[in-house]
Amino acid sequence: MIIVFTSFTLPKPITQEEARSIFMSTAPKYQGVPGLFRKHYVLSQDGGTAGGVYLWNSRAEAEAMYTEAWRTFVKEKYGTEPTVTYFESPVTVDNVVQQIISAE
Repeated sequence: MIIVFTSFTLPKPITQEEARSIFMSTAPKYQGVPGLFRKHYVLSQDGGTAGGVYLWNSRAEAEAMYTEAWRTFVKEKYGTEPTVTYFESPVTVDNVVQQIISAE
């Protein structure tokens, strides 16, 4: 499995309420994306940085998301360039379903 962190510094800080409204407007875009298990939207406590934490089935499926079109969408929506960082996730603890999942 692959974890991806995306982040971008906002031109001006936003509140949690503003972030929730913005994030809810883009959330449907991520439903049904092949290989995407979960996305968490994130906002720093000072409201100056936003982004996402994604859990993917594979790097190839993740890379299919972070295209130039996606970068353009982020830049137009938030007014800033995103960064994308990939991590391998060999083990996941899921307390919701009471499982430990190992990538084999």
